[in-house]
Amino acid sequence: MKELFNDYVQSLETYIMFQIKQETQRLTPELTAKGRKPITLAMGAPVKVPPTFVTEKLIDAVKEDGLHTYTTPKGEAYLLEAIAKRMKNRFGIELDTKTEICSLIGSKEGLANMIRALVNPTTDKEKQDIILIPDPGYASYKEMVKVSGGLAYGLPLTPENNYMPNLDEVAVQLEKDGLSMKRVKALIVNYPNNPLGAVCTLDYMKHAVEFCKKHNILLMSDAAYVDMVFEGQEPAPSVFEVEGAKDIAVEFFSFSKPYSMTGWRIGWVCGNKDAVGVFAKLKSTIDTGIYKPIQKAAAAIINSKEGDEYIKEANKGFEMKQKLVVQGFKELGWDMDKLNPPKATFYLWLPIPPRYKSSKEFTDAVLNKSGVVLVPGNGFGENGEGWFRMSIVAKDEDMIEVIRRLKEDGFYFEK
Repeated sequence: MKELFNDYVQSLETYIMFQIKQETQRLTPELTAKGRKPITLAMGAPVKVPPTFVTEKLIDAVKEDGLHTYTTPKGEAYLLEAIAKRMKNRFGIELDTKTEICSLIGSKEGLANMIRALVNPTTDKEKQDIILIPDPGYASYKEMVKVSGGLAYGLPLTPENNYMPNLDEVAVQLEKDGLSMKRVKALIVNYPNNPLGAVCTLDYMKHAVEFCKKHNILLMSDAAYVDMVFEGQEPAPSVFEVEGAKDIAVEFFSFSKPYSMTGWRIGWVCGNKDAVGVFAKLKSTIDTGIYKPIQKAAAAIINSKEGDEYIKEANKGFEMKQKLVVQGFKELGWDMDKLNPPKATFYLWLPIPPRYKSSKEFTDAVLNKSGVVLVPGNGFGENGEGWFRMSIVAKDEDMIEVIRRLKEDGFYFEK
């Protein structure tokens, strides 16, 4: 039956996190037997329970009459109004709830469907629409573009450019590679970044807005981690803090990371009314929105003092975990001062020891010997080769155990 499915789907690769999960499950009995029960630092998902405030609001909403019926993909008025209030309070941005906001079944769904709405599908590589994506970047971006029948073109995020590539130079390189900027439909930026944890400046957002206006392309800002910046650091900007950004930009937000609501599947996209309108029309043919009690609970948490306090405490926790892990890797020989660990998210992006030929060789060795589950950097793009990502979301005692195992099993950074 496989031959019945379209070329785009048949070309897809299983999401790297699920590949890793499958391999970890296969090895679990063997690893457990030798005292190396897997400690998973692969998936970028908080393990802490969501705020009690939001779960109680959900329970209350489930008991309400009229909340178990169909909703709409755009979202109920109470959710859209709460989102508009949050954007005003957090970034000073005015949004029209009728035309400039649409709810999402998680920001991943939103990004995929926006790309789907932009790309005219074809397997002819000479005619494919192009989406510019970060490299390294969220592993699903490339596959989202591929399954839509487009071509993903990577923007090099490197220590040398401080993870903020000059977009005009990217455009020049794209033309040198035999492609045309006229085929580019959108630019995706993601700050704070997955997998790097890097944060961009407001000036860089201005650069991105100017670039997209110059080339008449949509700017898609993936702001899933925007609230996950450590205390005392400059807050991560919204693209809409740039004057005129609404002319060409949309921004995607998620409840998953800041509130540990990963399984709830709720987020939103906001910004340019034409883009949001087309997007909502597409979604009306695909889904009928988010369960109303979830929308009710999300609307309650987003502007509450309980929600803000939860984010603040969670970020403190991730910062403490990072300090613990950074010290451990220093003792293992990594030059952590030079590597300048990020001041946001729960990710740590580190080079593999030079004796390993590839990222996958290193992460496979660590999994098979120590039972520590990491992600090879090349899973996030070509520029990720030679690096690996760890999600510092496990309990403190597990993080301490990770360092202990790496030391005991000889995973030192040696020339």
